[in-house]
Amino acid sequence: MASVASWRSLRVDTLRSPSAASNVKVPRIGQSQRSVPLHARCLLGATCAALVKTRRSRARRRGRRWAAADMQVYDAAQVEALALQNPAAIFWRGVQVVSRLGRYYLSLKLDDALGRDKEAVTQRSRELRELLLELGPVYVKLGQALANRPDIVRDDYMAELEMLQDKVPPFPSPEAMSIIRSELGQDPKDIFSELSAEPVAAASLGQVYRGRLRSNGEEVAVKVQRPGLKDGLVLDMYIFRRLSEVLNDWAKRNLGCNVTLVVDEFGTKLWEEANYVNEAENAQKFAANFREDPSVKIPEVFMRYVRRKVITMQWIDGLKSTDLAGMRRQGIDVDEFIRNGVQAALRQLLEFGLFHGDPHAGNIFAMRDGRIAYVDFGNVANISASQRDVLIGAITHVSNSDYQEIANDFIRLGFLRPGTDVSEIVPAMETIWADSMGKSIKDFNFRTVTARFSKLVYQFPIRIPERFSLVIRSLLMQEGICMCLNPEFSIIEVALPYASKRLLSNPNSRLRRELLSIVFRAEGEDQRPVLQWDRLTNLVMLAKQARDGTSIQINQVIVDFFRGLRRDVINGVDTGLAPAKVLRGGLEALTAGNRLRLRDVLQLVELLSPDLTPALAREVADALIRDTVEDVLKERGVELELEDFDPKNLGKVLGSPKELLKLLPVPPVPRPV
Repeated sequence: MASVASWRSLRVDTLRSPSAASNVKVPRIGQSQRSVPLHARCLLGATCAALVKTRRSRARRRGRRWAAADMQVYDAAQVEALALQNPAAIFWRGVQVVSRLGRYYLSLKLDDALGRDKEAVTQRSRELRELLLELGPVYVKLGQALANRPDIVRDDYMAELEMLQDKVPPFPSPEAMSIIRSELGQDPKDIFSELSAEPVAAASLGQVYRGRLRSNGEEVAVKVQRPGLKDGLVLDMYIFRRLSEVLNDWAKRNLGCNVTLVVDEFGTKLWEEANYVNEAENAQKFAANFREDPSVKIPEVFMRYVRRKVITMQWIDGLKSTDLAGMRRQGIDVDEFIRNGVQAALRQLLEFGLFHGDPHAGNIFAMRDGRIAYVDFGNVANISASQRDVLIGAITHVSNSDYQEIANDFIRLGFLRPGTDVSEIVPAMETIWADSMGKSIKDFNFRTVTARFSKLVYQFPIRIPERFSLVIRSLLMQEGICMCLNPEFSIIEVALPYASKRLLSNPNSRLRRELLSIVFRAEGEDQRPVLQWDRLTNLVMLAKQARDGTSIQINQVIVDFFRGLRRDVINGVDTGLAPAKVLRGGLEALTAGNRLRLRDVLQLVELLSPDLTPALAREVADALIRDTVEDVLKERGVELELEDFDPKNLGKVLGSPKELLKLLPVPPVPRPV
């Protein structure tokens, strides 16, 4: 395990003081040369020499010397300017990184040569974790990202790297108190009546103390950023970016991706996380999204005590989300907790478009009343409305085994370039999904799908966008938590009903077209739409199953669908299906295969029979009439002050003669003689 001292030595104060470069504890060239591969030493020496020679004069002409702390958002040009203020720091940091990574690489090659690579896995995976800890926050962040990438890292290494999520060495508390004092402008004792002497948790960018506010007695979590963090980020990100520029042409030819762009995306996220004001704003957005959800707890943020390097939030008194024994002792319904967690994750991804990018077990807690609580909102991402619609459609395409449309979804989401020929990709996807689904939907495992899908990346021109890489990582983390609590739980069993519910009830006209395209398939030379009874039945079955997990009512779904369809017709939205063709397609579906498919019809009627009641018919009719009357009144300029307009309340709306006159026919304008 890396010592606290090793972390302190990584503060790279050399960015502020050129003379401090000699204090960096790294092997010099000529010493420990056996631990560094020859090609690595040559590349490092040539690169650093070139940097010093060609950049030093430019660095001297840049005017005033900037501090890394002044840089609030990631900017590649500013990172370069800051780093080049001290080329010696770049050189020694490069030697430090290459020597340590080179030594580790040689140990792997030696294991392979001696045929003991399998026996040494436990030792080497532990050494890799400790190495990343020694190299500092940027490398810890990389390790955390790799911990949920089975397409890159083998399972035994992933288990060790997952420890980087909440088992990081802390920095000394006196330094933390000094940062609090500097950021908040007050002594910690004046702000907090209680504050733990040592941190209760430490992460890559900061550490957390437990305390109590003097102002209101609220128990709080106080997170303090690591000292000198920005200095280290600047230096490492500069080296990363220079290396990416060297490798970019090769990566574009062989991997189909822009490595420099990936590095810049990584840097952007790092700088966002390093500003705790951003985290506070993210937490407030999450709280607003889940305000009406009784199963989710988002801690309150005390903005009075939030600065760039300090954030103060409500203390969450809960159990770690993987503490199965603790949950049972507290009498928490574990399966209900899992469903609530999956439901909350789906709402973030498919409803709000703002999702938690780092939902590992250290950031998710089980409250003693059974609610799920989230903390640490530094790493979040946004999904656009159009992307959310595509994702909802993609989930239903999976449930219907529509592999052609799954491939098209990949194009819509940016995994494949527009115009890509998917004819060879479709059979490969069919194999992956069929193997992953097993005998039933319960056998579905997202980690297995991800591992198998990763092979396609090397066979076809597939690039995983950075945003969806974060989505995959988030889903893998949450599936891992679910599997820890209940190995038999299937995340897809909750996801499919929820997506079906969203597809049936979402007011978006695009999703209604998607729904119609799923239950009607074009057939024949004239491409007439033919009703797919199996898909319609499957969709209804899934939506009804969602009642337990999402409180969905199928009668409300039916009402919302007809109201939305009416809006589409009124607004002239092309649903792609003419009524005559739909009727013909439905009749032809009844006689498909030269037989009456009454069994399919009866099965669908049986599914809906508890909901298809005269009361539901009246509810649909009332909703359509209400919407129609409301549209007419608004078109005439009648002011509606009722929250829930009901035609029965027309008397209240038209109680004013002024409003009543608006409904009278408009007299024709006389023509001029």
